Amino acid sequence: MFYVGEFFIKIKTMEPGLILSFLGASIILTIMPGPDNIFVLTESLTKGQRNGIAISVGLCTGVLIHTLAAATGLSIIIQKSAIAFSMIKYLGAGYLFYLAYQAYGEAQPTIDLSTHKKAHKNEATGPLIKKGFLMNILNPKVSLFFIAFLPQFITNDGINVTLQMMVLGIVFMMQALVIFSAISILSGSLTRYVNAPNFWKTAKWSKIMVLIILGLVLVFSEK
Repeated sequence: MFYVGEFFIKIKTMEPGLILSFLGASIILTIMPGPDNIFVLTESLTKGQRNGIAISVGLCTGVLIHTLAAATGLSIIIQKSAIAFSMIKYLGAGYLFYLAYQAYGEAQPTIDLSTHKKAHKNEATGPLIKKGFLMNILNPKVSLFFIAFLPQFITNDGINVTLQMMVLGIVFMMQALVIFSAISILSGSLTRYVNAPNFWKTAKWSKIMVLIILGLVLVFSEK
């Protein structure tokens, strides 16, 4: 029988450096303006902070589904075929480079407060969480991202690969929930930064560089 205490003991065998690197990369990618956090920001501005936080919970909960799918599939590939995993690794790196290319072509999002008047609707929390959850799990790009993102932060010398990926998925979910909730709470003051060209330019190039670096790390990693 697998006990909770044994679970945490196994987690302690994971390399702290890898977890911290994963957390740092996750935070940078989460705070960069993108569809999810812009949606949370807009919902918070137009319908209130509570709605934005509920949407955030749903979006972040969906991360666990993508992590489970990626962890299960990738762990089987790693165990069965080094060649197959190498192919997945290079395809994942290619996808990260593609995301960097897409980021280069992204136009600056603009939130027009004159057309987004606050209309605080007393929507039930459950449906809002469900909405965010479905938005996340029905987006195939999220699955592809986790397949490309997770392998470079695992090691064959530690605990079970599937468990390592699940731990990383939980870490990603928790940091994303904190950041998205902060966006909801600070939505009023954040809007002017999102609309500022200098902020957008800095955020855009930071995102591009992070994705390129992650892609290069994945290409040259040896598992």
